[in-house]
Amino acid sequence: MADADSGTGLSPVMAESSHMIDDFAKEYLHSNLRTMREAVLWKLDGLDEYDIRRPLTPTGTNLLGLVKHLSIWESRYFGEVFDRPFPEPLPRWDDTEARGTDMWATEQETRKEITDRYRRVWEHSDATISALAIDSLGYVPWWPRPDVKLFNILVHILTETSRHAGHADILREQLDNSTGTTAEYATQQHNAAFWDAHRANIERAAKAAVAMPDHGISTKGS
Repeated sequence: MADADSGTGLSPVMAESSHMIDDFAKEYLHSNLRTMREAVLWKLDGLDEYDIRRPLTPTGTNLLGLVKHLSIWESRYFGEVFDRPFPEPLPRWDDTEARGTDMWATEQETRKEITDRYRRVWEHSDATISALAIDSLGYVPWWPRPDVKLFNILVHILTETSRHAGHADILREQLDNSTGTTAEYATQQHNAAFWDAHRANIERAAKAAVAMPDHGISTKGS
């Protein structure tokens, strides 16, 4: 029988298989993160300054603010969490006066400034991801359970970026009806008559459901 690996207790073959699985998982998560980052930025393409900045929900959500928010938090998670701080000055996570300012752009902040910084954050994050093993340890001081591994942070940032990419998709659709994740895979556009009929059909079904006796509001345990 082959000797067990002294660090893992696994046989050399099993240890090698484990490393291959780890590498695959890291690259899979990293690849999906790259795709979602690009999707977020693409949502700004072709829009004027007002449309990328203006609040489009009652709570003020806006496209350029989503990019700013993602850049700041990704810089923290793949930076100071692994003792590899992003080299540019940004508000600290515990700066209460700056809280909320990451979700919108001031009139002094340019589109180029915010989007270019996001790309520089990508480069810094990518270097961290490439340099560290998926089980490398990090510390998130703003989490109740601060001890983490690179795997945890990859999943967290991929989830966060995907969530905000979805927000951006809806905001962009409100502005000019465009949808999709990238220009290459953009949803084929139908004419206004098609979408008017589609919405009318959904609206009809929604109103009809109200009259259905078994569609009332359910309560827990009912």
